[in-house]
Amino acid sequence: MLTEATNLRRFRSMTTRKHTPKLTDPTGRAHALTGEVSRIGRAVENEIVVSSKRVSREHACVRREGWRAILEDLGSANGTFLNGERLSEPMQLRDGDQIKVGDVQFVFHDPDVTYQDSVLPELEMDVPAGLVRVNRQLVELAPKEFDLLAFLFSRTGLVCSKDAIGTAVWPEYHDGVYDYQIENLVRRLRTKLEPDPTNPQLLLTVRGRGYKLVG
Repeated sequence: MLTEATNLRRFRSMTTRKHTPKLTDPTGRAHALTGEVSRIGRAVENEIVVSSKRVSREHACVRREGWRAILEDLGSANGTFLNGERLSEPMQLRDGDQIKVGDVQFVFHDPDVTYQDSVLPELEMDVPAGLVRVNRQLVELAPKEFDLLAFLFSRTGLVCSKDAIGTAVWPEYHDGVYDYQIENLVRRLRTKLEPDPTNPQLLLTVRGRGYKLVG
């Protein structure tokens, strides 16, 4: 799928930067992003050539802006996908991101990324659009799970009592809800948000007071 011309072009364009971001294709071959713009497409003029009919001649590109790498679709017929979502605007890439061009999937690697001993999961929530992402991956939530997260998200960093959660999430229950209903809902939400639900990092229990979403 990926031509040898790509490898030769990458070899000739090695830069003095010690650690260069790269895309890894399904064969495990690494394509260093050494230039200001690295184009991906079917045409041989591209820095990364993909010989597939599902790929446009100039399909997508990765632009270097200082230490940042920006993925952009170039008006391709079949679209460019970042972590399973079709790209609608240029997006900054992060280490481990998955990029799909036609029927070929690349993985973005940034050797200069700084790791922490304990990395807090990255939570994004767009309440009007009904979208939730953890570490840039879409998460599907049931309606009550979404309502609970939206309530906690609007009060990030604050302790929310079970009474407040019950009123916000079950407004149709005028006589209130049982603790076990809230606890079960929190447990289900953790399974979808937390890398290890038994050791939560985002949705914390504050004993005797309620729950808190960490920002």
